[in-house]
Amino acid sequence: MRQEPIVTYELLDTASALRKAVKSLQKEDTIGVDMEADSMFHFQDRVCLIQIASRRHLYIVDPIQIEGLHLLKPLFGDRRIKKVFHGADYDIRSLFRDFGITVHNLFDTELACRFLGIQQSGLDAVVQSFFNVKLEKRFQKKDWSKRPLSEAMMTYAAKDVHHLLSLAKLLERQLLQKKRMDWVREECDLLSKVRPNPANNAPLFMNFKGAGKLSRKDLAVLEAVLVWRKQTAQKKDLPLFKIMGNATISTLVRKKPQTLKELAACQALSAKQISMYGHQVAVAVSKGFKTPDDDCPIYPRKKTPRIPQTTARMARCLKNWKEAKADSLAIDPALVLNKSQIMDIAKKSPEAIHHLNDIASLKSWQIREFGAEIIQSIQT
Repeated sequence: MRQEPIVTYELLDTASALRKAVKSLQKEDTIGVDMEADSMFHFQDRVCLIQIASRRHLYIVDPIQIEGLHLLKPLFGDRRIKKVFHGADYDIRSLFRDFGITVHNLFDTELACRFLGIQQSGLDAVVQSFFNVKLEKRFQKKDWSKRPLSEAMMTYAAKDVHHLLSLAKLLERQLLQKKRMDWVREECDLLSKVRPNPANNAPLFMNFKGAGKLSRKDLAVLEAVLVWRKQTAQKKDLPLFKIMGNATISTLVRKKPQTLKELAACQALSAKQISMYGHQVAVAVSKGFKTPDDDCPIYPRKKTPRIPQTTARMARCLKNWKEAKADSLAIDPALVLNKSQIMDIAKKSPEAIHHLNDIASLKSWQIREFGAEIIQSIQT
């Protein structure tokens, strides 16, 4: 195993330095991009570093020191310049959320790996496989919002982006050999358009695992505790899990302690948590428990429509075809067709390839590559 390479970088922590770097980067045809965030340490996570590598330079942009990052918008929006990310979904959403930055001409190396049938597609595993280099991950869960950052943390951040351009080149070559480049290009184009989930007024229990199995009274208790946790986390600027974990909340909902004595007896909270939050938690549980029966929430359930036998038969045929096709391509079956797409096709019952164009969930590359086989599979 080779040692990690020595990587040199330039820290950009002023607008003038960033402006100069952007001018240099705009002369490139490809750049690699990575980010560090602070989701483990704050209520609302934010981008704390942006690493950008070209063939000649490696820059680390400090968004906390630079007021606004509008200077990066033309670079990321330039369709001529390819932006190489690894696992871009979170990064694309975060760049838009924090800075209003949109990314055009994206190439996601993690997505490329999946379409090549590489099962371990994490960056550290892929770099080790392709370059025989082991990336150190000891700073992965550090608080990147703190300043100053240590030299070791900065070097770690730089190394995460160092291999992206070389990796992209190797993956593109394999995709071209397997004639799957167009597949990945379309998927990357769709990925570049993802955006943060909009805020909504849905009850918090809708995102709590197992809530659909609870009684109305239990849901009232659960919602009261979840509201308290969110308000407390926001006030303390901490992630939700650092206030109270979901397993603890499930125990509170099940045992419903409404006094400090009952709270201690149920052993859901540590002594430290009882000292800090005991009274507030008991009040929240009591508030939920005392909700009048008629006012207790109801978990919304969608009535599953009865699937006609012909639709079910087509879905089974498509599933069998998908599994066989994925096996022949040596890729994840979900990349060939996902469950939602299978049902959309089965419900439409297309009789010819051009009918597949009316199914919004299907990608152009899927219709182009598999259209004839899809139609054949449901007509046999």
